[in-house]
Amino acid sequence: MNEEIEVPKTRPAYPPEYRDQIIALARSGRSPEDLAAEFEPSAQTIRTWINQAKIDSGQAEGTTSDDKAELARLRRENAQLREEREILRKATAFFVRETSR
Repeated sequence: MNEEIEVPKTRPAYPPEYRDQIIALARSGRSPEDLAAEFEPSAQTIRTWINQAKIDSGQAEGTTSDDKAELARLRRENAQLREEREILRKATAFFVRETSR
């Protein structure tokens, strides 16, 4: 019998302290490729962290991490409000049908 093992598609996020240490090493002159060979994140992931750190510190244009987090929170809240509105719309329709009988 051949059972398939379910492999997670993503790994947990790296802790902020870990990211900060990798960014500090990159700022000290080490290349993302060198760091990727020594540590787990890929070179592209490290480059992404470096670019986001520049944006967050005001050294580059772009959406800050705080703004991204707020946008994600607002999108979740918006989705929840839409769901609640849909439930209320269905409940209202149900009660209108029941009271008109």
